[in-house]
Amino acid sequence: MKLAALDILKCSCLFLLFCLSCYSIQGQDKREMEFKIRRTELPAQAHMHLQPYLHDAKRLRYYKEIDGDKESFEVKFKKRRLHYSVEFDNSGVLEDVEFKIQSVDIPEESWTNILRYFKDNFQKYTIKKIQQQYPLQHGDVAKTLEEAFQNLILPYINYELVFAAKKEKGYQQYEILFNAKGQFLKLRKSFVAKYDHVLY
Repeated sequence: MKLAALDILKCSCLFLLFCLSCYSIQGQDKREMEFKIRRTELPAQAHMHLQPYLHDAKRLRYYKEIDGDKESFEVKFKKRRLHYSVEFDNSGVLEDVEFKIQSVDIPEESWTNILRYFKDNFQKYTIKKIQQQYPLQHGDVAKTLEEAFQNLILPYINYELVFAAKKEKGYQQYEILFNAKGQFLKLRKSFVAKYDHVLY
């Protein structure tokens, strides 16, 4: 009887661990819906912080994003030949600033580390987009924005890459994050739905 009880307990623990591991993997997925909104729907605090940097911006667009339980706002525009994306939380607090770059814009040692990670973990892949990311530092919105729009390469920046990797049945798209030295930080599958109509 004791052995049977121990076997049942062992099976229960293994099942629980399996469920937790599945939940953890699913929790790493990016299931994002993006809706275009009017400027007036952007939190006032977000617009106040960003306004000084928009005077020569082109292709200005405002979006609301829903990623699981998280809601945020994103402002996208082109400025001095760079494509920017500035993200705020639901209350208008800055989260990060990103802009598109090419691999040649990344320091050689960092890019070597990034390529080594891909070589070690994926047999075949295609990099679709690279962004230089400035996460909010110590709650200092003004400083983070200033450093981002000066395009400074600083120790706290990240590199965010969107890529597709070959699986058994076709390709899967991923979003991956590296630090300034090209060291791996985070990976998740990417399922993004975009809606170009204005969300009223």
